[in-house]
Amino acid sequence: MNCEIVTIGTELVLGFTVDTNGPAMARALTEAGLQVVRTGSVGDDAALLKETLRLALERTGVVLCSGGLGPTEDDLTRPVAAELFHKKLVRQDALVQQLRQRFESRGIVPMPEANLVQADVPEGATVIPNPLGSAPGLWIEDGARLMVLMPGVPKEMQRMLHEEVMPRLQGRSGDQAIGRSVIRSRTLRTTGIGESALADRVGDLRSIVSDKVTLAWIPSLEGTDLRLTAWNVPAAEADELLGRATGALRPKLGHHLYAEGDEDLAAIVLKQLGREQARVSVAESCTGGLLGQRLTAVPGCSSNFFGGVICYDKDLKMDFLGVSAESIAQHGVVSEQVAREMAEGAARVMRTEAAISVTGVAGPDRNEGDPQVGTVWIGIRWRDQTRAFQHVFPGDRDDVRGRAAQWSLDYLRRVMSGTA
Repeated sequence: MNCEIVTIGTELVLGFTVDTNGPAMARALTEAGLQVVRTGSVGDDAALLKETLRLALERTGVVLCSGGLGPTEDDLTRPVAAELFHKKLVRQDALVQQLRQRFESRGIVPMPEANLVQADVPEGATVIPNPLGSAPGLWIEDGARLMVLMPGVPKEMQRMLHEEVMPRLQGRSGDQAIGRSVIRSRTLRTTGIGESALADRVGDLRSIVSDKVTLAWIPSLEGTDLRLTAWNVPAAEADELLGRATGALRPKLGHHLYAEGDEDLAAIVLKQLGREQARVSVAESCTGGLLGQRLTAVPGCSSNFFGGVICYDKDLKMDFLGVSAESIAQHGVVSEQVAREMAEGAARVMRTEAAISVTGVAGPDRNEGDPQVGTVWIGIRWRDQTRAFQHVFPGDRDDVRGRAAQWSLDYLRRVMSGTA
């Protein structure tokens, strides 16, 4: 079954908000065996929105939308969809009551009258519950045509998509093609190696790729993802093909492979610390809290992440972490010796088995006597050993700081596993 995706909002068209809903819908639909033939965004303009949705319905008959279901004047999706299906909007008392209860539970009494429009439903449409927000989704069909409206807030849309919309699509009468063949992907995540060097390691791809399985290289600041995709085959065959392909790739990637799927390196490190029954602390200078942010973004991090300090000034390095004035005077703040003493001080002061320190010159300027911009020293304390690693990272200030945080996590992972 062919379908189209339309994400709605002027902020998407102007580039102020990055569209994550369109890709999320496309992945879910594709994995279920539906063919997404077109995706696009349209602003909050009634005439443009109507024309966009009308053409999409004419082309495929199945359109999934996100956005424009809020209570303000620029939220136009609901009335435009009703007009396209020649339906009247009817205010549902049950939805009004649900909305009032939602606002009351949050201490907002009375509910703003503007929210009442979210209880307006095209005649005959099915309301899709939204446990995370005030805007319910809508399922509108007239036999040959189907339009699914979901909220624009990514968390609300994704939960509705996976818990409500996909099961309904898969059970929809006449859609027997769903599940017959799928397009399914598997991702291997690597770090600490450039794309070209990784390509040399992988070598000949003939044993991995075919007309049914392709390999995409997805480089980023954090590393290179290798995405294997099985195309238009039954689900069981897709799993078998992807299993063989990932099995052939894994040994080629060596210690640079840190995850399969979308898991962040910080989550991998925290799991490894959990297996070791150890906790980690961080002492950050040039990264300014990025390491702590990466670690605390992982649910359950408190079991293995103790905390950290942003010790930007040299006096704080000395007073809090115990870095010696002699080391700073002799070697400079950005040096192997200072990185080592920062990591050891963090482990000692915060009483953790592991510690990471980062000191560097992120740029774009540098102080007299500092090494070149991009120079970073990373200290790793793991139980009774201390290691230090130097890099000169390319890019602007954000790139240097981001790369330093990623490499720091990877060095701790590798030191704990004995591959550094």
